[in-house]
Amino acid sequence: MVGMGPKKAPSRRGSYADVPHSLMGQINKLEYLFTVSGEKLKEITDHFISELDKGLSVEGGNIPMIPTWVMEYPDGYETGTFLALDMGGTNLRICEVTLPEEKGEFDIIQSKYRMPEELKTGTADELWAYIADCLQQFIEYHHEGEDLGKLPLGFTFSYPVTQHYIDHGILQRWTKGFDIDGVEGVDVVPPFEAALAERGVPIKLAALINDTTGTMIASHYTDDMMKIGCIFGTGCNAAYMENCGSIPKLAHMKLPPDSLMAINCEYGAFDNEHLVLPRTKYDLVVDEESPRPGQQSFEKMIAGLYLGEIFRLVILDLAENPDVRIFEGQDYNKLKKPYSLDASFLSAIEEDPFENLQDTHDLFTSKLDLRPSKPELELIRRLAELIGTRAARLSACGVAAICKKKDLQPCHVGADGSVFNKYPHFKARGAQALREILDWGPPPEPVFPPAAPGGGRLARRGSASSQTNAPPKEPDPVEVLPAEDGSGVGAALIAALTLKRIKMGNVAGIKDPEAMLKLFGIQQEKRTVEVR
Repeated sequence: MVGMGPKKAPSRRGSYADVPHSLMGQINKLEYLFTVSGEKLKEITDHFISELDKGLSVEGGNIPMIPTWVMEYPDGYETGTFLALDMGGTNLRICEVTLPEEKGEFDIIQSKYRMPEELKTGTADELWAYIADCLQQFIEYHHEGEDLGKLPLGFTFSYPVTQHYIDHGILQRWTKGFDIDGVEGVDVVPPFEAALAERGVPIKLAALINDTTGTMIASHYTDDMMKIGCIFGTGCNAAYMENCGSIPKLAHMKLPPDSLMAINCEYGAFDNEHLVLPRTKYDLVVDEESPRPGQQSFEKMIAGLYLGEIFRLVILDLAENPDVRIFEGQDYNKLKKPYSLDASFLSAIEEDPFENLQDTHDLFTSKLDLRPSKPELELIRRLAELIGTRAARLSACGVAAICKKKDLQPCHVGADGSVFNKYPHFKARGAQALREILDWGPPPEPVFPPAAPGGGRLARRGSASSQTNAPPKEPDPVEVLPAEDGSGVGAALIAALTLKRIKMGNVAGIKDPEAMLKLFGIQQEKRTVEVR
């Protein structure tokens, strides 16, 4: 038959021609609310830089800017066998990382253990006992009958921790569903090591790290252009290397001003004073109804934990608005449950390739018992795009601020997290925002163009790099790339770097360097006066 041939992949081209004026007006209002211009991004970035500096000052600020006592990048030639422990909200992951002599190479074996729900509200002793039991099982399974001496461990404790030493840290507060008595405000290391000693587990903690710092170190190990580590997932964060001379709150330590210090920014708290972020009324509700109102303002606008809730609040508001009346005559009670939608819900909407948005219709039917009309589906689709685009564009401000502050151009940024890795177009939208903030030539065509005024056809395009006829482009001066395993390889590398600098006599920020020397049989090459 004429015209028969291979079937083309479905093409998603939206049309607002059949959207009534009432809904078209709502789409225009949503575009106004959630669109962040390039000039606004620059304003946010400039304020971000001042807040990063304030966090390093003696007085401090909203952004904690925590010194981690990781004082150098890996050079790629670290060697040895190290353990890494990653304590997350769902699983406990134990890794054994071997760093061979080949530059930037590593071998890893790992096991996962489920974190029991009852443990999350149990006692501190139960928590440390469970972790020690898992480590004991791991050692017995992989090294039964071997004399291992003392294995150095890097512990990724991905909760807000103040570190006065690289091998000790005080938990500020629980997150990720944990609420265990007797741990907040306490140094987490002594009870953990006591549980290991009680079981005779041949492990010594060499470093307590944050996953973002580990992301930066692991990424630099395989790519020495990596200067920043970022997490865009359930939360958001970044880490980078600062000169000790630019950290006034460490001036009393009298560290060499040109020596390096990895800073765990914890910049989800950016703009808690609400001076520059373009918050909508929906962002205000998310904040007010959160467990900690007034905190983590930046995170609440870009992190995966909140994107679905922002979307839900907008859709619910439109359903309850008598001038809009979406889902008219339908029961939308399921839409009233807070946090019933997550970022994957928005991802699925954005990935719907069909002209009639059938996948989105099916999603609403199965999840919410709602059957949106075609015009309502167009509004739903556009709202998901707007929320996802705003998150990606705002996320670029933190990266741009560090790059401008430290003049890191060119450089690579290692990024991890579910939103970065899985949310459609997040990378391309963030890259476009970086170009606008850092003035890399004329702004390229938007990843998704704005709606045509008064209706018309709206093409859903991918990033410019996805266009088959586009000429190859020069790499951007700052590229955000997928990171290496920060909580596994990064933790092991930081343990290796810690032992390496003890050997060189640089014991700043290490609580008991003599014990480490003895335990690991390290012969110091050069002794210096310990600075604390």
